[in-house]
Amino acid sequence: MSPSGRATAIGLLGGSFDPVHEAHIALAEAALQALALSEVQLIPAANPWQREPLKASAEHRLRMLELAVAGHAGLSVNPIEISRGGATYTLDTLRALPPGHYVWLLGADQLANFCTWRGWQEIATRVDLAVAVRPGTALRVPDELAQWLAAHERPLREVPFAPMDVSASDIRDRLAHGASASHLLNPAVADYIARHGLYR
Repeated sequence: MSPSGRATAIGLLGGSFDPVHEAHIALAEAALQALALSEVQLIPAANPWQREPLKASAEHRLRMLELAVAGHAGLSVNPIEISRGGATYTLDTLRALPPGHYVWLLGADQLANFCTWRGWQEIATRVDLAVAVRPGTALRVPDELAQWLAAHERPLREVPFAPMDVSASDIRDRLAHGASASHLLNPAVADYIARHGLYR
């Protein structure tokens, strides 16, 4: 139990992870410590509805995540969205999870468009929201979300996180042009990408 008397929460970090990189793992670990979470589950999307088709298959992205979290106590991979298949909606995922106290981890860019998510009010009812600042994006809570959180006495938690200037799109671009991205990736993930010829 936490000092507030509530059961220790589980952090949820969703994303395409195409590929998973060092900033993803750093954010998960920062949230694990800053929010005193029991664990952080990384949830790879099957088919994100708000972005272009993914470059790597679900199988490859899942395996890269498993390699990335190996040896990181408190981090795990939850394949719930890939197992379900189809278009990925956060609300469907939350409805399918076992009862518990969950914290959904967001980057500042995701927070800015949170009110475009399907059923965002129900999402904010089912989980606490926690936000970390990402490079080039100032932390600003959308007015509609701020008003809703205040009216429903729901928290918006913050994860102190030293910004890391790394993105999956930059990594894919580097690899597509034959450049190295090893310094941005877990060594096991970099080796997996090379062995399977991903993003070439």
